[in-house]
Amino acid sequence: MAHRSSVSAYIGVSAAYWAFMLSDGALRMLVLFHFHRLGFNAIELATLFVLYEVAGVITNLSAGWIAARFGLSSTLFSGLTLQTIALLMLMPVSDDLGVGVSLVYVAFVQGVSGVAKDLTKMSAKSAVKHLVPDADGQLFKWVAYLTGAKNAIKGIGFFVGAALLAMVGFSKSLFGMAIFLAIILITLAFKLPAGLPKGKRSSKFSDVFSKTANVNWLSLARVFLFAARDVWFVVALPVYLFTQSNVYLDNDTYAFFGVGAFMALWIIFYGFVQTRAPKLLGAYHTSPDGLIPLAQSWAFGLAAIPAVLAMLIFGFGNAPLPIVVMGLFVFGGVFAINSSLHSYLILSFSDASRVSMNVGFYYMANAAGRLIGTLASGIFFQFGGLGASLIAAAAFLTISGLAAKRLAA
Repeated sequence: MAHRSSVSAYIGVSAAYWAFMLSDGALRMLVLFHFHRLGFNAIELATLFVLYEVAGVITNLSAGWIAARFGLSSTLFSGLTLQTIALLMLMPVSDDLGVGVSLVYVAFVQGVSGVAKDLTKMSAKSAVKHLVPDADGQLFKWVAYLTGAKNAIKGIGFFVGAALLAMVGFSKSLFGMAIFLAIILITLAFKLPAGLPKGKRSSKFSDVFSKTANVNWLSLARVFLFAARDVWFVVALPVYLFTQSNVYLDNDTYAFFGVGAFMALWIIFYGFVQTRAPKLLGAYHTSPDGLIPLAQSWAFGLAAIPAVLAMLIFGFGNAPLPIVVMGLFVFGGVFAINSSLHSYLILSFSDASRVSMNVGFYYMANAAGRLIGTLASGIFFQFGGLGASLIAAAAFLTISGLAAKRLAA
């Protein structure tokens, strides 16, 4: 009976997390393309997402403590509620508000969404440690499945967001997504079974800072791993693809579909590889000590991919689009392996008594990396194009690999 309750709780948490990420991916594309169409430049577009990432840093730092003190279900429901509110808050934004007012208001609302996202993510990731036994590689398997499926669904959200913007417009899309998420929230409130840990009033906020060297080094590696992805992914790539698409397609509507489809396929592929990471590495029965060297070597291998792509872009003046696309898919596959290794190792380095604390601290580092990457994406693309963004990615990955080298078996 206890096992059945744990499985039901895992399914409920996963379903809520996936529904949230569908809305998160769609919202990212809606905001990005809507304001790009209004004439915002690359740095202004990046600024729209700065508070989203800043909120992620702050939220992850405190979310582990909140979950430890009040229980994982409280952070899960809070995240879903805040995202629904954020979607409704964006509806009144008018096209003629002006750049300054739009930047401030939309960035603030994106900050609310950032809090929501990381509350929900921390809840789902921590729940796996409590609900899945760490035997015969099962923890690695289920962490990889949860994370990979989440990213595949977020990829679908990218396409949904771009398609909704093209078909029904900005405000109606937001309203429909808010209704969808509210239904999920109400359903979960009545259906979520027991199984998630309750809070402990004795938890102290100072406990969120890890005293374990491996957790700290892994978190530093995570900062630069995600900075390396977002420096080209957040602003540089979609704007680059949108520009390229307009060369071949007749109008913005088709370009939205085309870029949304590519972004969706890339994230879905990345998510699929994440779900297969344990099998690809032959690691179902491998101890964490055996996976640490893989986390170190794969980071340096990943750094070579954007470096080569950047050389091709600068060498050809403008590398053929198919070559850029294929190279980015290769990057996505290798990046997925790195990300899955990190997500398993953080749980492996944590005992059950402070797993939410360590996961919160680790995803605070993840959010810090996204913040660095988001800011850098607008700046590097504005002044050097996609090639400059890829060079920055290679540099960030090298730092990530050096941090991973400090992990001790």
